[in-house]
Amino acid sequence: MRFNLVINLERIAPDVSMTDVLRHTTEMVQMADQGGFDIVWAAEHHALEMTIAPGPFQLLTHFACNTDRIRLGTAVLVPPYWHPIRLAGEAALFDLISGGRLELGLGRGAYQREFDRVAGGMDQKLGGPMMQEMLPLVKALWAGDVTHEGEYWQFPSATSCPKPLQKPHPPIWVAARDPATYLAAIQEGYSIQSWALTRPFSEVEKYKQQFEDALAANPGVKRPRFMNMRHTGIFDKPAQADVFIKAIQRQGAQFENLFKNLAPVVDGFPQAPPPELLTNQDEYAAEKLLENLILGSPDQAIDKLRSYEALGVDYFCYMASYGLPMDYQKSSLELFINEVMPAFQSAKEVAA
Repeated sequence: MRFNLVINLERIAPDVSMTDVLRHTTEMVQMADQGGFDIVWAAEHHALEMTIAPGPFQLLTHFACNTDRIRLGTAVLVPPYWHPIRLAGEAALFDLISGGRLELGLGRGAYQREFDRVAGGMDQKLGGPMMQEMLPLVKALWAGDVTHEGEYWQFPSATSCPKPLQKPHPPIWVAARDPATYLAAIQEGYSIQSWALTRPFSEVEKYKQQFEDALAANPGVKRPRFMNMRHTGIFDKPAQADVFIKAIQRQGAQFENLFKNLAPVVDGFPQAPPPELLTNQDEYAAEKLLENLILGSPDQAIDKLRSYEALGVDYFCYMASYGLPMDYQKSSLELFINEVMPAFQSAKEVAA
């Protein structure tokens, strides 16, 4: 099992300096680069301080200029916010600039709130079929001239300029939950990004089974990769657990707010919704977070991660930024690199 990092530029209060946020995030990515992580992922979000990601390729270019070997991916770009020609060209340009380090991930989108502001108020559910139309188009544009008359996009003959450095094209990932998305992705040879939220390990097992079922339904398809993401926090003093738990609980309330439009967002900061409107917060009880997530000492993290390895997870994705104080983010990542990863990767693998 190998390791990825997902980290966002994030602010939880207006008095936090964006310069400090950028510096911190860059240093975290450099730690991951030097520590043997395979991929770092950047999201796409708009008008939200909790995930400041309006230009994923710009941010990844910054990371590329400040790292040596780590691969750089989007998790995820949202098709309704893009035109296929623009996406193909920007992705290819980044692949060229980064020396062929792009991993391209797409998903249907997280929040209706963003669709209301960036995509003309379209139904978020259209993100799925738009992704299925877009991905073959992007591959075709990378290969040469394409004329397209589809349901969501129409254009005369065009191609991607430039072409990507990686051949035949950069690796493609799809963020997926439901079996139909798994099936459609694996039919095309795309790898899978999954996130079990704060739910029990059985949720990871469900997604992995959907992956295996989709493979079985497509004999002859080259096996892609399966990734699962989890909130991760490593600490060596039990009393520190409360800092991690409170950060995840606060983010959980924000997530439910944004997903359901429960409370306003003021100057980019989601406001706390009335507690009676929150319906899934039992998932964020401290004892459940400590059981279900990769929270705890290095030895506890190793024990939990053995289950992911045994299940056949190709990539465990370490979710680093969820409103956790910057010093805790760094100390957690340092412990993970120095004391957890060696249990899964030899020194030769880490240096590769």
